[in-house]
Amino acid sequence: MVGVTDRQTSGQPSRASPAPVGRPLLSLTLAALMDDVRALSGAVYLLAPGEPVLEMAVMAGLPRVFAAPWERMALSAAVPVAEAARDRRLVWVAGEEDMARRFPRISMVLPYPFALAALPVATDRATYGSLFVTWPGVRSPDLSDWEREHLTAACARLATRLERAYERGHPVRPEPDLLAPAPMAGVAGTLGTVEAARMVARLPYGLCALDLQGRITFANSAAAELLGVPVSALLGTQLWAAVEWLNDPVYEDRYRAALLGQHATSFVAQRPPSDWLSFRLYPGTNGLSLRITRARAVAREGRAVFQHGETGTRLVSISQVLSLAGALTEAVGVQDVVQLVADEIVPAVGSQGLVVLGSGAGRLHVLGHRGYPDPHTVERFDGMYLTERSPGTHALRCGVPGFFASRQELRGEYPDLAPVDGSMQAWAYLPLIASGRPVGTWVLSYAEPHPFPADERAVLISLSGLVAQALDRARLYDAKHRLAHGLQAALLPPSLPPLPGVEAAARYLPATRGMEIGGDFYDLVPLAGEAAAVIGDVQGHNVTAAGLMGQIRTAVRAYTTVGQPPGEVMSSTNRLLIDLGSELFASCLYLRMDPGRGQVVLARAGHLPPLLREPDGEVRVLDLAGGPLLGIDADAAYPTTEVTLAPGALLVLCTDGLIESPGVDIEDALTGLANRLAGIGDRPLDEVADTLVEHSGTAEQRVDDVALLLLRSRST
Repeated sequence: MVGVTDRQTSGQPSRASPAPVGRPLLSLTLAALMDDVRALSGAVYLLAPGEPVLEMAVMAGLPRVFAAPWERMALSAAVPVAEAARDRRLVWVAGEEDMARRFPRISMVLPYPFALAALPVATDRATYGSLFVTWPGVRSPDLSDWEREHLTAACARLATRLERAYERGHPVRPEPDLLAPAPMAGVAGTLGTVEAARMVARLPYGLCALDLQGRITFANSAAAELLGVPVSALLGTQLWAAVEWLNDPVYEDRYRAALLGQHATSFVAQRPPSDWLSFRLYPGTNGLSLRITRARAVAREGRAVFQHGETGTRLVSISQVLSLAGALTEAVGVQDVVQLVADEIVPAVGSQGLVVLGSGAGRLHVLGHRGYPDPHTVERFDGMYLTERSPGTHALRCGVPGFFASRQELRGEYPDLAPVDGSMQAWAYLPLIASGRPVGTWVLSYAEPHPFPADERAVLISLSGLVAQALDRARLYDAKHRLAHGLQAALLPPSLPPLPGVEAAARYLPATRGMEIGGDFYDLVPLAGEAAAVIGDVQGHNVTAAGLMGQIRTAVRAYTTVGQPPGEVMSSTNRLLIDLGSELFASCLYLRMDPGRGQVVLARAGHLPPLLREPDGEVRVLDLAGGPLLGIDADAAYPTTEVTLAPGALLVLCTDGLIESPGVDIEDALTGLANRLAGIGDRPLDEVADTLVEHSGTAEQRVDDVALLLLRSRST
């Protein structure tokens, strides 16, 4: 154990120090503190030796599993106990909404009504750790001055004792958690008297007692009959483990909600094949009582429908939240996020309408919407200034959600605001905040007046954090996507120039992975009575490859314009690439075409050979002499080959992305391309280009770019 002064490790003893003192200092301090402020649970954390990490040393009041994700955490973590330790201040979280807004990751795992106070365990010289205590959500939303002073003083006393222990060479170690499970006794022992046990046995509904770990310590015969499991198999096991058809995380979620929030929770579940049972949990500080009865009427939804204890409205369970979190990680673009929210989240929370708003240049922008048949009903959001007074702009500017259970509530707060759709009766305006930055607002609307109890608000706010992160990533992806396409478009010719005696068509498709930008290129250069064409492929799929591609294309055009023959154009470009000092290589195919004479001169640098389709439909792969890839050998020579081009003949130049396929030999791939070209070569050139690309076998999942250039000789 070490002390931290100004967030740096001090020279305190390490784990190799002498054995700790005998008294359970942490446990006694925590138990006394919880008793004084009437807290439900709490835990003490100590800084790990030599590293900025908090480790849970003892927990009291609730099973450690409730805080399992935070048993060991970085000092920089966005959780209250870490914030209290690094900032050396008290952190107060008033309830579900406050937790969901400030610490959404905790609220996702524990979406229950409870308040929390976290404090540093520190002296003037060093920070030794921190602690937290929790209360059920029924308490006052404010921490009283007495509670604040008492908590602060207790932590200061604990820090002083820790400091003395370290100075004496007795570092404090983790201690056993403070839980008091009910004894595993018989029925009479559990209930206190035999007569009381007989009374319970006569009741027509099932009764079970659960300890803090969720284990059954007592069950009457009616409970065993309703569950279909003998009492002997129930005792000592958790309900969801003992009963096969209750083995679902959503049932354990109700136990957690009751225990942490200290309020009754209920749910219904189907016992196969068709019996529906109602379960109600009554919590206490030492366990829970469970009543089981037959359900009178249940909507057949195929799984349990959980309800708030007071309102009866549907609650999104923790398993649903985690499922939605996993689904949101798969969303790529903004529209993917909107679609997923509409398909997954909106039905789960019982909403009928959705509007997702982003911001830019001081205005709101509609990113997507669902549930509004007439798109004009949401147009008034688009372009709205952030300075205007509306629930959407207020949520975005202030980061505070707005819940309006009825049209009257919305009009009372915003009398000049017309609802988006007259058919909607309730709204939730939820800010989307990612990494402390507002990225938008999403609006859920309901066809009927809809109360928003505290636990539902907490879940919606937690979901907002998930949606915000997904939306932030999606907007970044879309921006990179636009950048990639813009850069690629700028580096490739915007159109092909008209050439006498030559008909041309070209296609370019980026890879479907990564930034969708690469080094494939083509160009067509008109000359006096002739034309020059080039196609190439720079190694890689990134901005560097694209930039080098632009330099090569410019060089080829320049050397062509000054009149260099094909072989010299390739040699000059090769030397330029080496002079640039790039570690990337490039393949290239260059040709000079004289339509009047029907002659083509070609030079090749490690590129795929072109295909020639004769007017009679015969297709052959041209066997060209060639040199190495550009950028390897400054003294490389690039011999040329002369080919006769009859009127109506078609030349096909492509990069390997058009024909490459896993497990297929390149020669077989060229043969397949030739066979397709033989059957379609007489069609209009644009149709030929589209068909070749569509049948490339890589249209959906391209791991490489595709460049295609078609040249057809015609009578002048």
